[in-house]
Formats: sequence, structure tokens, C-alpha cells
Amino acid sequence: MALLKMKFSQQRRVRLAQGLWLLSWLAVMCGAFIFCLGVYLKIELLRRDEVMENTEIHVVPNLLMMVGLASIGANWVASRVCQDSLDASRFPRWRVLLLGWYAVAVLLCCLLLAVVVLSYALQGRLEESLKVGLRNGIRFYKDTDVPGRCFQKETIDRLQMEFRCCGNNNFKDWFEVQWVSNRYLDFTSQEVKDRIRSNVDGRYLLDGVPFSCCNPASPRPCLQNQLTDSRAHYNYEYQSEELNLYSRGCRQALTDYYMGLMNSTGPGVLSVILIQLSVLLSMRYLQTAVEGAMALESPEGESEGYILEKDVKATYADVKAKALDLLKFAQVDPASEAAGPEEGEKADEATEKAATPPPAS
Repeated sequence: MALLKMKFSQQRRVRLAQGLWLLSWLAVMCGAFIFCLGVYLKIELLRRDEVMENTEIHVVPNLLMMVGLASIGANWVASRVCQDSLDASRFPRWRVLLLGWYAVAVLLCCLLLAVVVLSYALQGRLEESLKVGLRNGIRFYKDTDVPGRCFQKETIDRLQMEFRCCGNNNFKDWFEVQWVSNRYLDFTSQEVKDRIRSNVDGRYLLDGVPFSCCNPASPRPCLQNQLTDSRAHYNYEYQSEELNLYSRGCRQALTDYYMGLMNSTGPGVLSVILIQLSVLLSMRYLQTAVEGAMALESPEGESEGYILEKDVKATYADVKAKALDLLKFAQVDPASEAAGPEEGEKADEATEKAATPPPAS
């Protein structure tokens, strides 16, 4: 018994082919949108690659680009099938190719669903990657003359100003690293000597932050140094003052930004999945309806269209049986392999004997 069977007249088949053609081109445009979305997300991730420890999050834009290109190709093929569906001389050539097309369409829907799941599931990995990457970026902030780190200071400064953030978790992260290069320190100064001696690692630590942490919206001129000393500045309380600095850490700012980008793709990707499923089901109805009309040798007669020729259980059993037959066909029997050379030699000997004339009596 066919599953979801419907009757199709010639007029309904024509309307189905026309509607599916339009739907296929809509799916092509959706594939282009998915591809462009993946490219944009990939570029945004590469822009801050220096403050990321690993590239696991890149699997999301990579999948989007791959699925987008595959969707464009698959739905273009669907539009061609629609054009040939009512031509008895051209449609039969698509019968074998449609089996592969169905497999590709189902795979595309599964991959798009995987993109939606990964967009939410990789948030923890993104946070950890940014945590380690920003920590290293802050530590190497001063190494402007070290090959490979020359632009680290510029990257961090631009990042803090663009995302209105300071430090990894907050501005206090800058208190734990030496972010002023030794080339700019006066080692004859007693203050510099005292600060270096007071630290176990011999680093020059400050209770200050770089200029890029300053909030330009603050009415007070920026305070960068001696932030923990309430007596160093007039009318200033360390515990209660806003410090004129960005209060949010850059890890949280970047995580919110990237998760906002990926989460916003969720509804769009789900819409593309629905469109792709509509193309898949409509294509199956069109194929079975056209093939039914061709089998009746009545192109203008009424035919049946369905999703599955049998019910789900019977269809699964048939697919399983066909798969097992293919596996058995692909396997080679070791006994036959071993017997093969011997049988071949016997056959050769029999041929030679048959070809040898009998001795004259």
C-alpha cells in the first residue's frame, strides 16, 4: 500500500511541475544565502584568529559554505527535472540520477540541522578558545619587536576599542602581566627597580591599563595608572569609582558577538530546511505521478503520486534486502579464489588435449 497517495490529472501534474520549478529556484537562492552567511562568519572568525587558541568553531562556517554550494547544485538539477518532467522522451534519463539526488537532498537537510545544533553546542568551546587566546594576547602585548608578535599590541588595542571591553575577564587582568616593554623602562630609576624587585618573577607590574581600555563616554579624563590608590587622584574612590574604564571583559564581549551571529543563523537555516524538504517531497510526487502516467501509456490520463510505494516497514525491509544483496555481490569468496587458479589450469589442460590430434594407428 502506497504511503500518502494522491491522484494527479494532467493539469495537476503541470501545476506541480511549475510550482516545483519556482520552489527549486527559491531553494537555489537560499543555498546562495547559506553560502554567503558561511563566508561572512568565516571572515569574522579569521579577523580575530590571533586571540583564539583553536579553530574548532570554524566547523560551523565551513559546513555552511559546503552545504550552500551543494544546495545550489542540487536544486538547479531539480529545476531541470521539472522542465523535462512532462516530456516523455526526456524524463526517463533522470530516473537513475534521481536516486542519487534524493540521497543528496536528505544529506543536505541533515547537515543543515547539524549546523543549527553545533551553533549552540560549541559555545563552551568558543569561550575556552577565547579565554586562552586573550590571555596569551595580553601576555604578549609588549612584544612589539618580537617576530610573529609585532602586531599583537595593535590587535588587542583595536579589539578593546571596537568591542568596548578591557582585559580577558575585566580590567584587573592587566595588573597581573607586564604590558610595558623593557625598552621603554628607565632601569636607573629607583621606582622601576623597586617594582621589579618586589615581584618574584622580576616583572614590572602596574596597577594600570592600556589607553584602549578608556571609555570615551566618561565625563572624567581617563585614569590609567595607580588605579588601586585612592590617594593618587583627587576626589577618587577605588572601590566605588567607575574608573572611566570599560567594565566588561573581552572574552564575554566576543562570545556574545559570535554566539549572536551563529544563533541568528538558526531561524534562517531552519527555514531553508523546510524549503529543501518541500522540494524533496514535491519532487517525489512529481516523479511517481509522471512515471505512473508513462506506465499507463496515457500522458494525459490520471495517475497516482506517492511518497513511498509501500508502507515504512516494508520499504525498510526492501532497502535492507537490497543493501545486503549489494554487500554479498561485492564480497569475494576465498574458496572460489583458491579454486580459481586450479580450475583454470585444468581447463587449459583439457583445451590442450582437445586440440592435440590422436596418434595415428
